[in-house]
Amino acid sequence: MNPNYDNSGILFHNDRKEKDNQPDFTGNITIDGVKKRLAGWQKTSKSDPSKTFLSLSMSDFQEQTESVSETQAVPETQVSNGNLPF
Repeated sequence: MNPNYDNSGILFHNDRKEKDNQPDFTGNITIDGVKKRLAGWQKTSKSDPSKTFLSLSMSDFQEQTESVSETQAVPETQVSNGNLPF
């Protein structure tokens, strides 16, 4: 871990957002050498609708997993022979 990035983080616009309850921004933050997940929601102030703010949530970091594991993948030979497994 690069010590220059300790106690700092980054947020990106969530281009995979499909529902209102999903965060508008996602990213990572490192605090005292521990990597965490950071999520942010852009909200509007109830008392003054012209003001917006960012509500944040931090959770344990989990490595991204592939959507289809190798054990679930269909072997190429089955697909290329026109014999679909379903």
